[in-house]
Amino acid sequence: MKLDPTKMADWEIAEAAEQHIKPIQEIAEKLGLEENELIPMGRNVGKIDYPTTWNRIKDKKPGKYVDVTAITPTPLGEGKTTTTMGLVEGLGRIGKKPVGAIRQPSGGPTFNIKGSAAGGGLAQCIPLAPFSLGLTGDIDAITNAHNLCMVALTARMQHERNYDDERLALIGIPRLDIDPDRVQMKWAMDFCAQSLRNITIGKGGKMDGYEMESGFQITVSSEIMAILAIANSLKDMRERIGKIVVAYSRSGAEVTTADLEVDGAMSAIMLEAINPNLVQTIEGNPVLVHAGPFANIAIGQNSVIADMLGVRLGDYVVTESGFAADIGYEKFWNLKCRYSGLKPDAVVIVATVRALKMHGGGPVVKPGKPLDKAYTEEELTLLEAGCSNLIAHIDIVRKSGATPVVCINGFYTDTKAEHDLVRRIAEAHGARCAVSEHWEKGGEGAIELAEAVVAACEEEDNFEFLYDLDLPLKDRVHKIATELYGASGVEWSELAEEKIQELQNDPEAAKMGTCMVKTHLSLSHNPDFKGAPTGWKLPIRDVLIYKGAGFVVPVAGDIKLLPGTGSAPGFRRIDIDTESGKVTGLF
Repeated sequence: MKLDPTKMADWEIAEAAEQHIKPIQEIAEKLGLEENELIPMGRNVGKIDYPTTWNRIKDKKPGKYVDVTAITPTPLGEGKTTTTMGLVEGLGRIGKKPVGAIRQPSGGPTFNIKGSAAGGGLAQCIPLAPFSLGLTGDIDAITNAHNLCMVALTARMQHERNYDDERLALIGIPRLDIDPDRVQMKWAMDFCAQSLRNITIGKGGKMDGYEMESGFQITVSSEIMAILAIANSLKDMRERIGKIVVAYSRSGAEVTTADLEVDGAMSAIMLEAINPNLVQTIEGNPVLVHAGPFANIAIGQNSVIADMLGVRLGDYVVTESGFAADIGYEKFWNLKCRYSGLKPDAVVIVATVRALKMHGGGPVVKPGKPLDKAYTEEELTLLEAGCSNLIAHIDIVRKSGATPVVCINGFYTDTKAEHDLVRRIAEAHGARCAVSEHWEKGGEGAIELAEAVVAACEEEDNFEFLYDLDLPLKDRVHKIATELYGASGVEWSELAEEKIQELQNDPEAAKMGTCMVKTHLSLSHNPDFKGAPTGWKLPIRDVLIYKGAGFVVPVAGDIKLLPGTGSAPGFRRIDIDTESGKVTGLF
C-alpha cells in the first residue's frame, strides 16, 4: 500500500504502517541492547533497564549529538518532532546508525487543538495510539507522585489544626506550622482544564480537610517531570524528590517533601518511570521516549538519561527541544547540557514558509480555521520580511558556539523561489541550510538534511554556556532577555523583586539554573509581537523555586501553568473501531 500524506490523515498512515511494524525485540537488537536490558511492554513497545544498560555501556565513546529546535511557531506548530523523525530516517538512509530521543506527548494537547507529538506524514513514530495515550504510564506516575505530595500536605495541615502539640507528639510528627498563603504547589492533571486553575478546597467540616485557595497545573509542568528530565540515576532522582519545596511555614522556613515524610513514597511511584521507553519510526529506526513537553512553562526536554544512553548506543542521536530556540534551545543549552555534560555537535533550526510569512505580517493563523491564501500561494515579500525571526534564532544558536543547520520543513504548497529565498538568507547569516520533504517522502526526502547535519557535525565549535552560575540571578534574567529575546530591559513586579532578592540571598538557590517561563508564540512575552520585535521590556510577575530540580523559575507575562481547552478540541474526532479495537482520529 502506497502511503500518501497528501490524501491520508496521520493516524491512517500510522495504522497502515503498523501492519509491518517490527517487534520491539528486533528494534532493541538493532540498538545493540542485550536481552536482559529490554523490558517488553507488549509486542511493539518496551522500556530500557537503565541501570543495567548504563553500567555496560557507560565507558563507550559517545556518538554525535544533534538537537532540533525551531523558529517561533504559528499556533499550529512547525514540525520539530516530524523533522526529528525525518532526520533519523534520513540518517538511516545514508548508512548511519541513528537514534531518536523525543518527549512523551501530554494528554493536554493530544485531546485539545495541537494533537499528539509523534511527528507526521511519513516521518512519525509508531505505534501511534499507545504513544499518544499514556505509553507505559510515566506521566500517570508523575501525576500520582505529585498529587500524593499534595495529599500529604493538606492532611498535615488539617491534623496540625485539629491536634495540639501533645497529640502530634504521640503520633510522632513535629508541628510544621504551614502557612496556607505560601503553599507552592497545586494539584496536577494532564488535561487542559482552565476551570480548575483556581479552586477552593477543604470546604465542609473540620474532618474535610483544610479550607484554602488552591488549583491545578498540567502534569508536564510539575517539578517531578523536571526531575525526571534532568536526573542521571535512580539515586539522583530520589535525592531530588526529597528536596522539593512544597510550602513555607509561618516563620518562613521551607517545608519539603522530606519534612512531610512523603518523598520515599513518591519515589516508589516513580521507580519504573526512570527507565526510558523504546518505540520506532515508520522506517524501523529506534526512538527513545522519555520526559515531557511544554518548554514555555517547564524545561520541555526529553531526559538526560535517554540522551546519555542514546549517544553510546548510536553514532548519531537526534534529540529535540520544546518550541523555539529562545525557549527550548536556551534551556537545552544552559540547563540540560550543564546537567548531562554533553554538548551538541550540530543544532537544527526548523523553519516553515508558513511561519515566516506570518512573522512578515501575514494574516492571523488560528487552529481549526482555513489558512489564508497568502500561506498557500507564493508570497516573497511577506516571506523576506518574516526572515527576521529566522535570523534571530540563528543568532541564538551561534551565540552558544554550536553549529546551526536551518531545515526548511517543506510543505507541498511551497515554491522553489520561496525555498531559495530562505536558503540565501540563512546562509548569509552563517548557517547551513537544507530543504527537507520528510513529511511527504520519509527518509528519502530527508537525505539532503541528513547530509548537511553530518557535515555540520564535523565542524569545530566553541560551545559555552550563556552565563556562569556565579552570575547573580537577576543579572542572568537580564542577560537572557536582552541578548536572546531582544528586550531592552526587564521590569520586575513587587512580588517578583521580593522573591528574587530572597533567593539571591539563599546560597543554594543563588547557584541554581534559571528556567524561564514565557509565551512560545513570540520572542517577547506578548504573543502578538511577531518577527524580531524591539523596544520592549520583559515583565517578570513572579519567581518560583524548584529546589529538587535545581531551578529558579522567573515567570514572564500572563502565562498559565494549566492551558485551556479550545472550542474545536481534537477529542471530538477520536474514537475506536469496535470491530478491530483500533483507535481512530488521532492527529
